[in-house]
Amino acid sequence: AGPVESKKEAAMSELVPEPRQKPVVPMKPMGINASLLGYIGIDTIIEQMRKKTMKTGFDFNIMVVGQSGLGKSTLVNTLFKSQVSRKSSGWNREEKIPKTVEIKAIGHVIEEGGVKMKLTVIDTPGFGDQINNENCWEPIEKYINEQYEKFLKEEVNIARKKRIPDTRVHCCLYFISPTGHSLRPLDLEFMKHLSKVVNIIPVIAKADTMTLEEKTEFKQRVRKELEVNGIEFYPQKEFDEDLEDKTENDKIRQESMPFAVVGSDKEYQVNGKRVLGRKTPWGIIEVENLSHCEFALLRDFVIRTHLQDLKEVTHNIHYETYRAKRLNDNGGLPPMTVETEENHESNL
Repeated sequence: AGPVESKKEAAMSELVPEPRQKPVVPMKPMGINASLLGYIGIDTIIEQMRKKTMKTGFDFNIMVVGQSGLGKSTLVNTLFKSQVSRKSSGWNREEKIPKTVEIKAIGHVIEEGGVKMKLTVIDTPGFGDQINNENCWEPIEKYINEQYEKFLKEEVNIARKKRIPDTRVHCCLYFISPTGHSLRPLDLEFMKHLSKVVNIIPVIAKADTMTLEEKTEFKQRVRKELEVNGIEFYPQKEFDEDLEDKTENDKIRQESMPFAVVGSDKEYQVNGKRVLGRKTPWGIIEVENLSHCEFALLRDFVIRTHLQDLKEVTHNIHYETYRAKRLNDNGGLPPMTVETEENHESNL
């Protein structure tokens, strides 16, 4: 029987060819479920976003407001470690002080670690320098609203740009004079009007003119006065998104604000190191030393931890409030001007 069976098997093997793999339907790879349910690599989206934003770059617009001589330009230069706020943005001693508040915007592109940022510094020479400073915040408020209007007009265009140029003011540094007493009526009026339309960060200028005790007392007094007058400064309590944000921002609101700062764009040698500072007869005040002033805290706050949030609050809160009001007032669209009519016709 054995030889007969072996003959049959040999005959069958000749008749039935070996099965070939069909190219149309590939075999199911082993462990496909494991690869689908396991690691997919969603976290690579962060890297994709990073590459995209690095290509497009960032816009950041910072406004400085305060009386002359409080070191506004110097502080902004120190903040971004470059001559972003040129001396020419102000006026020479020979020139007359502006009769009204002027608005001067200076744009710069700063690049660091492959990241480009278009920084615009908006200076307000003439603010608070007159004998009668009544309504001197109006040109500033007008400028801020004009930037919202410009953005809104671009947004409602039929053929709108893929990336609308952003000239909206993301942050307003308000410089408080280091009197050691209390806020002036002008300070309170400005912050009361402008806190509704822009992110205000109050700073005590030239803090090296006060003793440590005076500085602590003045900071507490300023916080109390802002609270009593119902003035909201950035970061506003109602915009904290979660518990972590609330904890971090509460600490800033209760301890750091207003930042008592010293600015300087001059370097000195201290203990073998080059440091930014101000030279006095009794020593050098180091700008970046926390035991000397809170400049490092302000820089960390504005650039390292809250820069993106400043932009988001500007867009989602202040701009949205302006936009809703404008569209509501005009039945859904901004009023047609000659310019918008021409754009409309050219788009058609």
